[in-house]
Amino acid sequence: MTKATDLRAKSADELNDQLLSLKKEQFNLRFQKASGQLENTARVREVRRDIARIKTILGQQTSSAAAAS
Repeated sequence: MTKATDLRAKSADELNDQLLSLKKEQFNLRFQKASGQLENTARVREVRRDIARIKTILGQQTSSAAAAS
């Protein structure tokens, strides 16, 4: 699980890269769940919340950048 303060220190490109890797992991977890091979079910929730956390911070960064212009 990543903290929001750690994510706020990263650039938008780094956040987008991390978002992409989390979405890939989410896909793999869904695939494992469907095939009955998922062992750590709590990881699905963590990944989903990390994705939401990153999307929120990206949205805040773009809205603050737009307000500054």
